Amino acid sequence: MFQSNKEYLEFLKQSGVHSFLQETPNNLFEEQQKQTQLPEDKDIKSLDKITEIKDLIPLILNHNSTLRKNTKNIALFDGNIKSKLMIIGEAPGKEEDEQGLPFIGSAGQLLNKMLSAIELERKDIYITNTIPWKLPQNRTPTDQEILEFLPFLQRQIEIINPRIIYLLGTTAAKAILSTPLSLDTLREKWHDYKSINMDTSVKVLVSYHPSTVLQSPKLKKEAWDDLQMLQKELNEN
Repeated sequence: MFQSNKEYLEFLKQSGVHSFLQETPNNLFEEQQKQTQLPEDKDIKSLDKITEIKDLIPLILNHNSTLRKNTKNIALFDGNIKSKLMIIGEAPGKEEDEQGLPFIGSAGQLLNKMLSAIELERKDIYITNTIPWKLPQNRTPTDQEILEFLPFLQRQIEIINPRIIYLLGTTAAKAILSTPLSLDTLREKWHDYKSINMDTSVKVLVSYHPSTVLQSPKLKKEAWDDLQMLQKELNEN
């Protein structure tokens, strides 16, 4: 067992995960044991002992990360912890940092409209981000930062045990599929995700982050096509 998050990350690096240079998506944790920093507070459970989302929050708060500086709130998740659909984005923005919830700013408002267009309600879906803390100047997370918080994201997936994961943006795709491939290459096809602690694989669909759609309205058609793929899969199963 790894005695610290540092040792765990070193293990990932030695396994080649740090580079994200694979040409095809894969199941990042299929052959790897997951652990994180052992908490100083004995009342805080270690990552491998956590079976409820609420217990992840004190563990992440106890995790020594530079990203926690100059932030107000952790924005871990919103929605239904029993949902079979899990949406993963990038990281909180200003509004999310203020309220401690993911996807509530302008991108979140667009996401709500997108979900409504395929007859889904936000409250019925589990929504989270790759990184739970707001990044300085809202920059893109580095590979090291993605790896740092990947065990926590992985544990969320294992606890929620969704049937479908909808990845919004390059950061989420890189984290879950462990690939540097572009969204254009990853879109319009189904991928599989499975960790060592999961009995079955999860179907994964990739699309553009709502903030990208806001910046480039020409992508609305492609985003709508992805939503229709998602709706079709949800309705058929």
